[in-house]
Amino acid sequence: MKRQDTLENQAKIVFLGIGSNLGQRKTNIEKAKFLLTDCKLDFLSVSSYYESPSWPDPTKPKFINIILKLKCYYSPQELLKICKSIETQLGRKKAQKNAPRTCDIDIIDFNKLVLRKNSRINLPHKMMHKRNFVLFPLFEIQKNWIHPDKQIDVKTLISLLPDRDIRSIKQI
Repeated sequence: MKRQDTLENQAKIVFLGIGSNLGQRKTNIEKAKFLLTDCKLDFLSVSSYYESPSWPDPTKPKFINIILKLKCYYSPQELLKICKSIETQLGRKKAQKNAPRTCDIDIIDFNKLVLRKNSRINLPHKMMHKRNFVLFPLFEIQKNWIHPDKQIDVKTLISLLPDRDIRSIKQI
């Protein structure tokens, strides 16, 4: 008989970022949250909405972003597949990198796992430590979060952002 408490069956703590800069941005995010709960992902914390200029092209529509802390029983690859499926369900189309989109879901941190290079998935998210729209909502819901790879706390990461990034984001 196989033990039910093996590592695969234990809950992992995961942080997801959800963003939208096309259509009804808040509605898109709320629909994404609903679809995530349909996939048996349990929310532990949800940040406020944050609005920031589109990155890397601030002439594009502004983004609204949130961070979710959740309990997950999937592998990182399974969770990525769920996120991509939800993006598609909400109208995301294949487009050039960083193009405006109805829904973008990123795995920010998967149970402190560090995966790089030979993996099909980068964990933690490779640019999250430089993005105000990840760090501010993450700090709101997990003030003591530490980057799994860099071993730097979220407050310090925020302090390392350029002044323009700190001034350009607002909680809404």
